Amino acid sequence: MAEKIATREAYGSALAEFGAKYRKLVVLDADLAEATKTGKFKKAFPDRFFDCGISEGNMVAVAAGLATTGLIPFASSFAMFTAGRAFEQIRNAIGYPHLNVKIGATHAGITVGEDGATHQCLEDIGTMRTIPGMTIINPSDAVEARAAVEAAIKYVGPCYLRFGRLAVPVINDVQGYKFRLGKGVVLADGKDVTIVATGIMVAIALEARELLKADGIDAAVINIHTIKPLDRELILKYAAKTGAIVTAEEHNIIGGLGSAVAEATSEARPVPVVRVGVEDEFGCSGKVPPLLEKYGLTSANIAEKAKKSIGLK
Repeated sequence: MAEKIATREAYGSALAEFGAKYRKLVVLDADLAEATKTGKFKKAFPDRFFDCGISEGNMVAVAAGLATTGLIPFASSFAMFTAGRAFEQIRNAIGYPHLNVKIGATHAGITVGEDGATHQCLEDIGTMRTIPGMTIINPSDAVEARAAVEAAIKYVGPCYLRFGRLAVPVINDVQGYKFRLGKGVVLADGKDVTIVATGIMVAIALEARELLKADGIDAAVINIHTIKPLDRELILKYAAKTGAIVTAEEHNIIGGLGSAVAEATSEARPVPVVRVGVEDEFGCSGKVPPLLEKYGLTSANIAEKAKKSIGLK
């Protein structure tokens, strides 16, 4: 069985690791360093860590100021508090002047579990997509999360990185793995349907492929870790190749990966696109496995929607 590590854990470890390599890296947090795991960086580099208290808007503004001095700030909090509470500051203080600030958003999606609807941020990809010039990364596992942090450090411009609380399978610990910003990864080839997944749904998509295989359906699986800019070339290639797509994301089906893929295909290569995600509703408090089942974030539902997409060809 694959090792399971939460992407937020990998985020904190990566910041601490890269702090020595990139001396301009600084980290800000909003009184949640233990939960976001930025406390690892604080322990290693206390003089480059700034706790801004429970004031996310101010934290973002401070990060913007630090960026103007040539530093590379990572401003961290829960996804609901960054993309939600601090949206105005991210838009106006970071997005509009296109400053080199990275938003480290942890505890995204339904898998926050018992914290419930107020903390289960299912809208953040959508809100961040609307900000011109904002790069959005949603890693599928700990290996990809580490690589994403370094890619964000090297990239000059605003970046939103989405991490989760749930420990998820490590699927990218393979020889030759390489993270390329803005480029999707074909994890499995296929001819009948393409499953396009992001974040924790990538591992579940691979499970769905096996279910489809048992039914004689050959499904391709693509990992889209960078949602913006979207790898349109790869999406359109597989739209043409398989003629049917199902998307999978731990996010509202409105505004996220499914929307991005549907927009791309409708403009250049119209094919059926069936979306798997939370279907325009709020989350609720509960244990993670039942929540995933309740909201259809399962391999069985992906397989079912894949068959639906094939039927619409």
